[in-house]
Amino acid sequence: MIDLAVTQQASPAAEIKRLANGFCHAKLLLAANELGVFADLHQHGPATEAELVERLPLQDRGARELLHGLVLLGLLEREDGRYHNSEATTTALIPGGPEYVGGFLRRADHMLYPAWENLTQALTTGKPQAPGAGPDAFLSMLDDDRQRDQFMQMMDSASGRLVDDLAGAFPWDAYRHIADVGGCRGNLAGQLLKRYPGLGATVFDLPPMAAPCADHMARLGVADRFRFHVGDFFTDELPAADVIILGHVLHDWSPAQRRFLVAKAFQAVNPGGALLVYDAMLTSEPTDLARILVSINMLLVTEDGSEYTVDEGRQWFAEADCTDVQVHPLGQTDTLLVGRKPAT
Repeated sequence: MIDLAVTQQASPAAEIKRLANGFCHAKLLLAANELGVFADLHQHGPATEAELVERLPLQDRGARELLHGLVLLGLLEREDGRYHNSEATTTALIPGGPEYVGGFLRRADHMLYPAWENLTQALTTGKPQAPGAGPDAFLSMLDDDRQRDQFMQMMDSASGRLVDDLAGAFPWDAYRHIADVGGCRGNLAGQLLKRYPGLGATVFDLPPMAAPCADHMARLGVADRFRFHVGDFFTDELPAADVIILGHVLHDWSPAQRRFLVAKAFQAVNPGGALLVYDAMLTSEPTDLARILVSINMLLVTEDGSEYTVDEGRQWFAEADCTDVQVHPLGQTDTLLVGRKPAT
């Protein structure tokens, strides 16, 4: 949070100007990722500006400023005229890193960044501004190989960073079968199967996700404990399971649709099982800017979505006849609701 009080470092006007230039910082990161700066340095090791210009689609004009900007943002380090990735970059922007978010960056660059340019229009009309908004546009996006790949990588980035937190928040080894509803290509389910050899999983999603999910599960080495269930969660029956997961799903839809999905999912939970819901849920006070920004993303890219409060989530569980609901923090920006179904 920016402190607008007058300090020795900066005046209020300077702080406000820095805040207004935040889009410049974001675009330095997004452009460098798109151009392959971080991947090149990971592959070839420390490099000079000239070496990067030779290997990448970079021109001399602007290359120095890009690289110096990345140093000042903490994304690169520079020693003896050679640049290398910072520890944070290696952790979060190199595939295979423990907190890889490169998929999210690509989707943010191509979808979210242009949509935020029209935030004023979204706030005055209540209408989404991204070309991928709406069911028809979403299905068209899934039919485009490049866009579908970007979407899947974004979803993998979002789910992958939560696996450790989910493992600590719920006793997965006490159950036999899970179903990830709206699970994309099954990254979350696959990571849980790798961690818990006694688990089996069903991934429920639209037809274009079936083949990518099968390929992804094979890469993760868990294809023998997984099945893909094709369907639309508004119109088709959900597969029964001991644990059903709605992760980063409800915030895409209206309150009435969320209520419907929670009730439908809880009904599909086997006796003695549980329904897990997680999103960047809001608090009644403005305490977490990251969650507010996620909710604005939903305004920009969906017809009716937004984040919601824990109390709203609890109410939907109660309306589904679930009276045993637990709340857990999940990572830095998410909250997990666990609703348990009696054994009999």
